[in-house]
Amino acid sequence: MALGSPRDSTPVADAMETNGTESAKAGSQLPDEQLKAIKKVIDSLYAYREHDGHDPSKVFHRKVNKRALPDYYEVIKEPVALSTLKYKLQNREYGSFADFARDCALIPHNAQTYNRPEAGAYQDALVIRSVMERELKQLAEEKIISAQDAILPDLGEIPPASPRPAEEEEDEEEDDDEDDEEEEADDSEEEGGKRKRRRGPRSLAAIAKRDTNSKEDAQKGTDSDPRKKRGRPPRVDTPMEARIKAVLKGIRKFKNDTGQIMIHQFEKLPDKTAMPEYYQEIKEPIAIEIIKRKQKRKKYQSVDHFMRDIDTMFNNAQSYNQDESQIYKDAVLLQREAQKLADAEKSKPDADYVMEEGRLPLPNGILHNGELWKVGDWIHIQNPNDVTKPIVAQIYRTWQDSEGQKWVNACWYYRPEQTVHQYEKHFYPHEVVKTGQYRDHHIDEVIDRCFVMFCTRYSRGRPRGFPKDKDVYVCDSRYNEEKHKMNKIKTWASCLPDEVRDKDYEMDLFDGPKKTKKVPTPLLHMLKDDEMETDEAPKVRWGADNAPPIVGAVHKGPRDENQSPPPEPTPSPPPQPPPPPPRQLPTAPKYETPAYRRASEVDIRVANTPDRAAAPPPSYNSNNQSQSQPQIPQYNQQTASPAPVQYNQYASSQSNPSYAQSQHLGSGSASYQSSQPDTRYPQVPQPYRINNAVPGATTNSVRPHEVFRLSEQANAQIPEEIRQQYQQDEHGNVLFFTAPPVDVLPPTKEGSAMGHTARYLAEKLRRKIAMKEKRMAEDLPEDLEEPKPKKMKPAFDEDLAGQIQTLRDEALQMLIDQMQDGTKAIYGTIYGPQWEEGARFEEARTAKHQAEARERIAATADLMRKKVESETVSLTGNGVYLDDFNPRY
Repeated sequence: MALGSPRDSTPVADAMETNGTESAKAGSQLPDEQLKAIKKVIDSLYAYREHDGHDPSKVFHRKVNKRALPDYYEVIKEPVALSTLKYKLQNREYGSFADFARDCALIPHNAQTYNRPEAGAYQDALVIRSVMERELKQLAEEKIISAQDAILPDLGEIPPASPRPAEEEEDEEEDDDEDDEEEEADDSEEEGGKRKRRRGPRSLAAIAKRDTNSKEDAQKGTDSDPRKKRGRPPRVDTPMEARIKAVLKGIRKFKNDTGQIMIHQFEKLPDKTAMPEYYQEIKEPIAIEIIKRKQKRKKYQSVDHFMRDIDTMFNNAQSYNQDESQIYKDAVLLQREAQKLADAEKSKPDADYVMEEGRLPLPNGILHNGELWKVGDWIHIQNPNDVTKPIVAQIYRTWQDSEGQKWVNACWYYRPEQTVHQYEKHFYPHEVVKTGQYRDHHIDEVIDRCFVMFCTRYSRGRPRGFPKDKDVYVCDSRYNEEKHKMNKIKTWASCLPDEVRDKDYEMDLFDGPKKTKKVPTPLLHMLKDDEMETDEAPKVRWGADNAPPIVGAVHKGPRDENQSPPPEPTPSPPPQPPPPPPRQLPTAPKYETPAYRRASEVDIRVANTPDRAAAPPPSYNSNNQSQSQPQIPQYNQQTASPAPVQYNQYASSQSNPSYAQSQHLGSGSASYQSSQPDTRYPQVPQPYRINNAVPGATTNSVRPHEVFRLSEQANAQIPEEIRQQYQQDEHGNVLFFTAPPVDVLPPTKEGSAMGHTARYLAEKLRRKIAMKEKRMAEDLPEDLEEPKPKKMKPAFDEDLAGQIQTLRDEALQMLIDQMQDGTKAIYGTIYGPQWEEGARFEEARTAKHQAEARERIAATADLMRKKVESETVSLTGNGVYLDDFNPRY
């Protein structure tokens, strides 16, 4: 395998340069040479790339998200990631190099302990371990560390994998069924046709599953509905894809002298642990399984691109093995025959590769109603059973039939009310479940777009650029219609088409993870009162053939193993004491001071005016506290906890006088309320209370402005001359406001949006008088104006604008040059030395597609125009009018 090219900036900051010796922690006794060696090892792990560009270290950059995999931390007691190594290096927490080697060994060991051997993280862990061992060995050869420190410590035996449920095996194996069927059919043909072209199950679990299903079907008799069975997307190959498959099929026919199929030796790469020297000598290892995976995921742009990988595979075998070995001879023969097959396939016209039923693949998508619909798009499809609930689906195939009609094959996602599940099952709002239904739909049945997100991402944000008026769903389970079971999805990529599995979408993240509360099943009302746990599972009600069920069902059977118990009910909120009785205040003329008059001339009225009548004081009784307390909602939609919303208890537990002001927006008036003082307790300013909120506002509304006053004793401690400078009530108590007064005067200058406050204008006038007196004392003219700041010259503005435009043009030209260089590099990678010819071919093909698209758009517009003209009714008929000859009429 080849190392990735060195990057300009390494992922690990140099601890010696960044932190410095003085500021570094004193816990590490390692010399600087070993610290730099640790940094080099970590950088090598980040920079390593496999031959196909895969980054095996990506899954180990950060620790596992506890919310996504909560059971991980129950299995793994010492979680370690590459970020852990970086942090300990930068903070000098490694006391010895052996401590660093142990952390390195924990990364692959944890991955092998938690994951199954066939999982991607397990395989990546083996690659990372081999890179670690190679780097440590190199440090030992350079005498930086000892030979003992260069050996990763043994952390114990990897525990065997637990038995896998048959349902999970079925989900993971279904993707490779078609390829395996073709291979085994080809192998059967070479044995003289003695074996039938039929493939049996590939595992004991699959055999047991087949026998179980056959027995269940026999017991059910005619009850088995074909609409429940799992499907598979149809084969729709382009001529280029058909040629590649023909070459792969052709090289499987050759056998050596011992009767073994030659290509079997090239199916998989050698084991890295058993043959590490192979990966040291071979810089670009590749095998048939990798080539097939790239072909399946549409990575090849041409047959020549595919043949380069074939030649690389056979050249690796010839380079590593001896000339007289059997694998060397097989590689020479297969390479020659593969080139012959490729030349023969390229010489055939595209018409020879028409699919069954005359299907013509449309790999670039379908242009319909002004939008492009392609593989991987999430769509709404017409539901003949319920027009209010369109089918949620994802496009897997696009093609055109022999009559020119365009079709899509889509995987359905059921809503909870379309499934059969246990009655205690809870779902997320807008949740859907993936099914095994892959159905063909005419392009006219597509309604609009939607989007389905995995549960781990749904709580973090929404797809960037996706219209807000479109529906976004969440999914975390697969649904088996035959067994009525929902299995948690472990890898979201396995649910997507091959063409988009390696692609990702950008997101607009929320300020924080959004906790979504699950809700009970919408079918709970369908549960019968006399239903028992032992009753037979109910059946769904079907409607149209090419549509999901009209309605599902619920049962009282036992919960599934992976089904969470229902959430516990939320307790009722504790009773709250009633608010203190209000008292009315007479109108105080002193409030009408110029400093607090508003520009809108707001009138201040007492609480008992007709605009707002004071409520009668409630009678306080310890037995009916809950009756006089206003109703507080139990749940707050914006909070994550189901506990009731708790307000400040201080307001309701203290009987303190307050001076509360409630402002009505747009009403043009304000009213004051105050409660009777209670001499039993010291009086302090009373905080905000929920019953003082603006009528009609929720608990999340903006708090209204309030006014407070001190107790009589506290107010008396303020000197009289100080109290006179502030707003007071009729008893001489100083008023405290929660917001500054808005005493803005009308603007004095024409065109101003807002005037200044009276305080500012008064200060400005005092400053002007002081400056005038100072000039008179210095015998200066009284009308001397203050120097005004010089304005920027227009010439300077124009020069600056010109410089900005020049820089913008240069940046745009630099971007264009970089894009052109990148395009040339891409063509060079795809076509090799003939990249110029390939570029001209691609440009010509693109221009052809654009011209065809313009023609189709023009034709559609012409048809629409003719349709409008044909629907127009002439009011003149065959008559002749005077304005036909004289425009004045």
